[in-house]
Amino acid sequence: MKATPVVVLCALIFPMAVSAQGERIELPTARFATGDDPARSRLDFDDSGWKEISTLANYEKQGFEGYDGWSWYRIHVRIPASLKQSSQWQQRLSIYLSSIDDVDETFFNGVKIGQTGRFPTEPGGYDTRWQAVRLYYVDLASNQVRWDQDNVIAIRVYDGDGGGGFYRDMPYLRMAEIVDGVQLDASRTTYRFAPGRVTATVHLANSFPVDLDGQFSYEVYDAAANRVLARHSRGLALAANGAAQVAFTAPERAGIVLRSRYIESTSGKSMVAEGPLPYRLTPPEAATPRINGARVVGVRPGSPFLFRIPATGRAPLTFAARGLPPGLGLDAATGIISGSVAQPGDHTVTLIVTNRLGRATGKLTIRVGDALALTPPMGWNSGNAYGLSVDETKVRASADVLLQSGLAAHGWTYVNIDDGWEAEQRAADGGIESNAKFPCMNALSAYLHERGLRFGIYSSPGERTCGGFLGSHGHERQDAETYARWGIDYLKYDLCSYMELMSKTPTLEEHQRPYLLMHDALSAQPRDLVFSLCQYGLLDVWRWGADVGGNSWRTTGDIEDQWASVRSIAAAQDEPASRRAEKDGGQLNGRAEGQVGGAGRVEQADPVLPVVHWQNGRDGAQGVLAVEDARDHHEADGDGQCFGSAW
Repeated sequence: MKATPVVVLCALIFPMAVSAQGERIELPTARFATGDDPARSRLDFDDSGWKEISTLANYEKQGFEGYDGWSWYRIHVRIPASLKQSSQWQQRLSIYLSSIDDVDETFFNGVKIGQTGRFPTEPGGYDTRWQAVRLYYVDLASNQVRWDQDNVIAIRVYDGDGGGGFYRDMPYLRMAEIVDGVQLDASRTTYRFAPGRVTATVHLANSFPVDLDGQFSYEVYDAAANRVLARHSRGLALAANGAAQVAFTAPERAGIVLRSRYIESTSGKSMVAEGPLPYRLTPPEAATPRINGARVVGVRPGSPFLFRIPATGRAPLTFAARGLPPGLGLDAATGIISGSVAQPGDHTVTLIVTNRLGRATGKLTIRVGDALALTPPMGWNSGNAYGLSVDETKVRASADVLLQSGLAAHGWTYVNIDDGWEAEQRAADGGIESNAKFPCMNALSAYLHERGLRFGIYSSPGERTCGGFLGSHGHERQDAETYARWGIDYLKYDLCSYMELMSKTPTLEEHQRPYLLMHDALSAQPRDLVFSLCQYGLLDVWRWGADVGGNSWRTTGDIEDQWASVRSIAAAQDEPASRRAEKDGGQLNGRAEGQVGGAGRVEQADPVLPVVHWQNGRDGAQGVLAVEDARDHHEADGDGQCFGSAW
């Protein structure tokens, strides 16, 4: 049975924490310098001339405004031998480095102890993990710790854009407890819904190379009624570097909280976690037909047209359309309208959807002219889900979920590849090519279009993208021609390294130039590509985005998983919203890219959980699904072996 798309309100289970930690040493300051030199990792490196800054705020707020690229922190700390007595286990030192923007490589007394993210110089290219918590360990058997002496934690950092370095909360070190290795892996928590009930399966993992035996207990708490609804306990052994699953069922409504605890038997130490359980807000879909989605769609004369009628109801559904202009046809089984219209003008089409239980009708205006994206494009983007590890298999699977979940039946039709698809070098003639992860873009395009979905791609006006891949600088017309040949429908054009080609205080003309250039290249193609400006709202892009041919534009920088970030972005939308273009359409403000769950934590088995409308639908944790009906936004306003035809 096809899953019903729902709005689910939830938060992931909070990360587990030791219920009673021992003594800890805080690390409030560090010595800091820009640039890169491997010698800086050494214990005996002379950093006496470096600037001392706080580890509680980005370095850009401490005298290094606007700096992006390589830098190093060096934290000097005297670790007393008495610290060992604060733990019963006495086998590992735990080093908590909060969060670091964007990528870090951390050394303890000259020995590498961990890395989060991937540097631009590494195979696969730049992969930011700016949101991740940095928690590293030092094995005491390695004799790396210099007890009662100076120790150095050296952190190599690469920041691609925006604020860089430490942020979030206080870094510290302490002795690890044996139970520290137990983690409730929120990214693998799954949920199944039945009327009035939710069943959650949580994954407990032991990241330490030691067998554990203990007791796992949980209780289901009703915060609204202030009472415990259920309480269970069981013995649970976790093999070294092993994992176990625990399933439980709870009422599906607001205010239901899961409280869990794992008590390790030899130490008596425990790990605890607490968090609200998800519940659905969207009512069940009716079995009778219902037409959702856009009521107007734009296309240029002669360009390929594709529109999947978004409709719900018990299958099978049968589709019909009255008043289609010459050149367009409808597949009655799939509801996909395709073809091309030669003459400009508005065409009002009556859509009809039937099943054995009833019939629904609706009007669709096909506007043949110069304006595209008359309503916000809605769909999925690979960026937060997979970062630079995106590949064709993941994109196809995500497209399948749009269909299987019913999201496409509510107007979610764009499947957009973010950065990471580009080959390392251009072809001999200068053409852009895809890398081995995307062996045939035409075939992928055909796969999506056959299902009534649209295909989006990513590039930059700079020489390099934000992930360090090839940008379009100097090849704009060539790349636009390639995108058209591949059957691309949407281009996200990310400023990234182009900022290096601009003056220190760029003028409006400098900001507009690269987007005008690509717009002209796209306009010359025999197919329509929605043009999305991604330049973080600089110089009030909502005032001039339409002047450079943009169909949508971001009005802010990235969103962070903190309420302060959400609040500040929301508060900044008054002026962009007041200046939203309405006369001609196709000119849309795009707020910060939305996200459910943590970046890069989506399992391939459940690859896409899109949220937020228009530019970038984002992945989240398994089982957490958010959907908005498209009408909420729309009514108001290769080689010889690479086959696949672009419609």
